[in-house]
Amino acid sequence: MGKRVLLFPGQGSQYIGMGKEFYDSYPVAKAVFDKASEVTGLDIAKMCFEENEQINITEYTQICMLTEELALYEVLKEEGFAFDVCAGLSLGEYAAVVASGAMSMEDAFKVVRKRGIFMQEAVPNGGAMNAVIGLDPEVIETVCKEVEEAGPEAGSDADFAANLPYVVSVANYNNPKQTVITGRKDAVEKAAAILAEKGALKCVPLNVSGPFHSKLLIGAGEKLGEVLSDVTVEDPKVPYVANVTANYVNQKEGIKDLLVNQVSSSVRFTQTIERLVADGADEFVEVGPGHTLTGFVKKIDRGLKCANIDTLEDYKKYISE
Repeated sequence: MGKRVLLFPGQGSQYIGMGKEFYDSYPVAKAVFDKASEVTGLDIAKMCFEENEQINITEYTQICMLTEELALYEVLKEEGFAFDVCAGLSLGEYAAVVASGAMSMEDAFKVVRKRGIFMQEAVPNGGAMNAVIGLDPEVIETVCKEVEEAGPEAGSDADFAANLPYVVSVANYNNPKQTVITGRKDAVEKAAAILAEKGALKCVPLNVSGPFHSKLLIGAGEKLGEVLSDVTVEDPKVPYVANVTANYVNQKEGIKDLLVNQVSSSVRFTQTIERLVADGADEFVEVGPGHTLTGFVKKIDRGLKCANIDTLEDYKKYISE
């Protein structure tokens, strides 16, 4: 018998209006938005539903995304939706931790609000991320390591990056043909140029505010650790898979360290899906805005059953099948 996996997307798929149909139609969804606003002191519904600039600013994007994902999850839970394991990409891991039963919704809102602030504050001028398309991840890892070890060429440091460590590494293993690299801008550009010579189909600069999931964000993770020290975590009632290790989390020990390290470590989404499939997972349900993760899953294994629940139409179609 197969297994059903619940997936939660990360920052980048947000849009104005996300979750509004559920907010208007289900009291349990509205209650999640209200709770997030109460905990954070922000009008989360307004930021998600009305035109504004804040929704695309890391400090606010993260709490908006988490709120919307958990609102949809609560609707599913009320319907009696059952799953065998859950996972999320980057920010989405927090929704997975809540869905697993390891952290309360209120604590997750508190932590993610601070996470967004810390990551926004830690973003250094001179950081960048590029999506590398069509090249083996092992080649990408090797090139990043070689570029970082070689260091900048004499006299080539850009003024804005001169005080930053010269680092470049893998941020996200999204699928076998898409890997994101992150780090100091000139190091990322140098790595991208070499990867293009080695056969990458594309090396696309991402429109992000900084070098997320790189060593340049270690400080943000350390601050996050202080916030997490006051949070209670429990043994998960349903296992989730951690970004940093692509391993199951079945007990509370280590959860806080994983969340701290996640800020500056690679997100192993490909390895997560491969692990789950090897253990019998055959249905993946993405809950949240967009369909990025189900797209990645299909590129990993086209034979898997995938569904995404973003709109009310998506939801009604899914529960009727």
